[in-house]
Amino acid sequence: MHTRKLAIAAAMGLMGVNAPQVLAADLTHFDNFTPLPVSAGPTAMPAAPLTLSSPNFSQKTIADRATQNLTTPNSNSGNWDMITANESGPDAGRYLFMPFETGQGGVQRIDLWDENYATRTVTLVAPGTQGFVSGDASRWTPWGSYLTAEESWGNGSSKGRLFEITNATSAGANGGEFVQRNVIPRVSHEGLAFDRHNSFYFIDELNGGSIYKYVSANPDASTGDEYFSKGQTFALKVGAGGQFEGNNGPAITGAAQWVAITTASGTPTGETFSAMLNMGGGNFSLDGRVAADLVGATGYNRPEDLEVQTRADGTQMLYFTTTDSDSNGNSGDGRSRVYTIDVESGAVNLFADASTIDLATGQPVGGALRNADNLAIDANGNIYLIEDRDGAVDDDIWFARDINKDGDLLDEGEGLARWASNGTPGSELTGLYFDKFNPNVAYVNVQHPADGIDRTIQITAVPEPESHVMFLAGLSLLGVVARRRMRG
Repeated sequence: MHTRKLAIAAAMGLMGVNAPQVLAADLTHFDNFTPLPVSAGPTAMPAAPLTLSSPNFSQKTIADRATQNLTTPNSNSGNWDMITANESGPDAGRYLFMPFETGQGGVQRIDLWDENYATRTVTLVAPGTQGFVSGDASRWTPWGSYLTAEESWGNGSSKGRLFEITNATSAGANGGEFVQRNVIPRVSHEGLAFDRHNSFYFIDELNGGSIYKYVSANPDASTGDEYFSKGQTFALKVGAGGQFEGNNGPAITGAAQWVAITTASGTPTGETFSAMLNMGGGNFSLDGRVAADLVGATGYNRPEDLEVQTRADGTQMLYFTTTDSDSNGNSGDGRSRVYTIDVESGAVNLFADASTIDLATGQPVGGALRNADNLAIDANGNIYLIEDRDGAVDDDIWFARDINKDGDLLDEGEGLARWASNGTPGSELTGLYFDKFNPNVAYVNVQHPADGIDRTIQITAVPEPESHVMFLAGLSLLGVVARRRMRG
């Protein structure tokens, strides 16, 4: 019945007939499923490693590391991480991009239009180029290029850098123009996000790491050279600042402000000048970690990923995860959290944690939610949480049912639901990405499995037959109305 209502409402929306907004906005079938009650055990099929929450979901491997290295030896160092696509420009949606999170980092591209499995995956940035290590982040820019960055740090480190591939769609093998954007302070990068003003957000993955915002002097730039030529970076300070969430500390929420750690041109302020790193050869870079401490920015417990949600009224919420583990990767006490930041006001609120209801049981999710790492958002604006846990043990993807999209899961019927579970031993899921041009297709990576064969898995949702018929009926009615209008 629920599915039928969604299909009817979608058709009514296409016809210009008034329908309840929550129904008319239905664009994907990924949110129609029965929550999994438990995590998956080991799978005997590495090419189809997921236990899925609906019989209308299917999966297949579209790329794997072994094939890539067989086709082009030593071109792929593995640990495939976060995924994005070319979301604008010619052939938008054709390619997927992801970095290698290894000591010899690189970047690869998958051509979704290439039916030849052996040739569709190409390494754009060879492993170890410019000393690139621990590639993690993936984000398509407003001007049409690809960003990635290093999830790597050390005092006085030459790492923690942001890179842009300026020719991501046109480059051949090893032909990516890999440009470091030094105006962005160095931190241990993971999540990257842009809001509707083209402000750029990033995090420092550290116990006590901060949340940052870069505001370009050229927000509507047509190239990365322009956008990153100069701009000001800020760190988030909640309340009086200086707090540290910690493994066992309370959630840090409330009124917040963005405190400058650079000038408008990107140079350090008087307060943060001591955080400047001399990289040698006349090159300097700002230590974003030290600079945030100097201005009393709030420290969260290993912030990880970022995602921006645009609500029905046009306002935006920035989501970020914090992971319940220490710097050595040891599991914490289940206090993994997801926060929201109101893009306009800066207010910080708690979205999900161990006290959030598990929709499969009706009880708090507790320790079933651990190490919330990546975030993803589908065509209906639903948020998904991807755990950094052990495949074939407790590595899951959770769907957040926020019915009224108010940035919390406290209303009746709201909570978390286990959407998929990973059965590949030795691995973790990473980089869940919902196709912007096909709302019933998503992609996720299986990283560092025990067999050494990283994989990109395509997940597809198909409508229930009744829903599909109703939707087509709505489209037919739309055609009748259009013809009548033309005759009138």
